[in-house]
Amino acid sequence: MRRHLTIRQLEVLAAVGRTGSVTAAAEALHLTQPAVSMQLRQFEEQLDLTLFETVGRRLQITEPGKELVQLAVELLARLDDLEQTARSLRGIGHGRIRLGVVSTAKYFAPRLLAQFVKMHSGLEFKLTIHNRAEIIEQLQSYAIDLGIMGQPPEGLHFEGTAFAPNPLVAIAAPSHPLSLRRGLHPPDLAGQPFIVREPGSGTRSAMDRYFAEHDVKVRQVMEADSNETIKQAVMAGIGLGFLSLHTVRPELAAGRVAVLDVFGLPLRRQWYVVHSRQRRLTPAADEFLQYLLREADGLMRAAL
Repeated sequence: MRRHLTIRQLEVLAAVGRTGSVTAAAEALHLTQPAVSMQLRQFEEQLDLTLFETVGRRLQITEPGKELVQLAVELLARLDDLEQTARSLRGIGHGRIRLGVVSTAKYFAPRLLAQFVKMHSGLEFKLTIHNRAEIIEQLQSYAIDLGIMGQPPEGLHFEGTAFAPNPLVAIAAPSHPLSLRRGLHPPDLAGQPFIVREPGSGTRSAMDRYFAEHDVKVRQVMEADSNETIKQAVMAGIGLGFLSLHTVRPELAAGRVAVLDVFGLPLRRQWYVVHSRQRRLTPAADEFLQYLLREADGLMRAAL
């Protein structure tokens, strides 16, 4: 049986298990839908197991399927480790780093990458941008080596290390009455309309905790999964925003938004670099981790 199983079949199994759809798996693997269906069917025949069942219009994974999908993910990760180790034996300059960052971090991540890439010009970098929940999922499935986020996940499977400040502020249009006041207190924001990030966002979680700790209720008039959308809505006068100071520097410099002077703000949070404890970092990924811990704090403080 082992002679007939292929890496492509493992990739198909992992992709279908991850996406829950043959169509989505085909798109992710750059294959046709019939090709994915054929590979999956052949895999089930070789194993003499039903891994997925069609229920109505949905594809539902079976219990044996769940177990084998996890094994396929782990095997593919180990194969990738083999490839990366072979590269590292030729020197760090030949390695690859897969980095996932939350959307707020996209405002400073290129600045951090630029210096590192200059130092290691032969490295291959893959950068993906998602919300916090999706970055955690990618770490769990070994789709990325490192993740950057404002709130590390709990549990024993991850290791998160703080590497730079992440101050969170309340913002308003410059013409908003509160932007002209100093010494505001959290109750002054009660009932104010806010444009907020989506559930699962670290910024949203921090905002909710801040207002809950001060027993303040605000009106959430709009929810957005984009910092740019929130900034545009604030500038249009729709309401207030709660964002990382890193994301609003250009608008502050141009006078298009104002940071509110509120007691307890900015929230003094940290940026964390996170990786899975269940998978050893490649030499290239470990080198980038050490670079962040050495250099990122100074680079980012200078930009605030």
